[in-house]
Amino acid sequence: MASIGVSERLTSLRQYQGDGKRAPHKPLLVLLALGQLTASGSSSMPWSLVEDRLGALLAEFGSPKRGAPTPAYPFTRLRSDGVWQLTRDVPNDNVGPLNSEPIEGHFTADIEDELRRSPDTVYAVARALVEGQFPLTIAPDVLVAVGLDPDLVFLSPTAAAAVIALRKRDANWRRQIVAAWDRSCAFCGYDGSLGGAPVGIEAAHIRWFNFGGPDDLDNGLALCSLHHKLLDRGAIGLLDPGTVVVSTSFSAVSEVGRAIYELHGRELRARPGTALPAPVHVAWHRQEVFKGDPLAV
Repeated sequence: MASIGVSERLTSLRQYQGDGKRAPHKPLLVLLALGQLTASGSSSMPWSLVEDRLGALLAEFGSPKRGAPTPAYPFTRLRSDGVWQLTRDVPNDNVGPLNSEPIEGHFTADIEDELRRSPDTVYAVARALVEGQFPLTIAPDVLVAVGLDPDLVFLSPTAAAAVIALRKRDANWRRQIVAAWDRSCAFCGYDGSLGGAPVGIEAAHIRWFNFGGPDDLDNGLALCSLHHKLLDRGAIGLLDPGTVVVSTSFSAVSEVGRAIYELHGRELRARPGTALPAPVHVAWHRQEVFKGDPLAV
């Protein structure tokens, strides 16, 4: 029962909820502490390390909105969830007191003890958090960035059983999306097949499923594996339902990498009768995922 209690406490964090807005600050801090625990045997981390590493995680995987909370927000406010402690008392959100003298944060003693005894609980919590906050194209990248092995997390039976399924996915949606776009990438036209079956073509949500994105045909595109990942990482987006844009945050030097720039301004060529992404889903992706500004025309 102890491990179940720990899992529930670490995956039931108080977060901003509303209009599908992303707020991964606390989950990313918990994941970072889990990585620290597996590497060193202790979740304790000095503020200087959290400021650096969590700041990088938020820049890479967090919401692109300007003025988003800094690492001080989860480092101080996670205490209110009853799972986190600081070595001295400081006010919430204020960086000054954190920098004035050394301070560390760590899981509460009971949580720390249980996690040390049960590595499977670590994997269960990690999987539930990462799948609750990110699409599967990004989840392994997040786990590596916090120091956790994706294979251990996703292959653990305990972790699989602990995944929180908020909504049931439509089993036919992926097949329908791929078929609607003629089994080819909506961005680059790649249409490889093996034995008659498409290979490397995936169904991509515009608005992520775990943030209210419906399994509707106007919330999806068929994309090659590369462009699916770049869409979910915010390197590529949509200016409107039919126009592809590339972010100024994306850069490449090689000829192959620079081919991504050629997607900028490209019009989607949907099969007659195929619905383009709905403007509401395009707007969500632009606000919550797309990094920076589009390239100049």
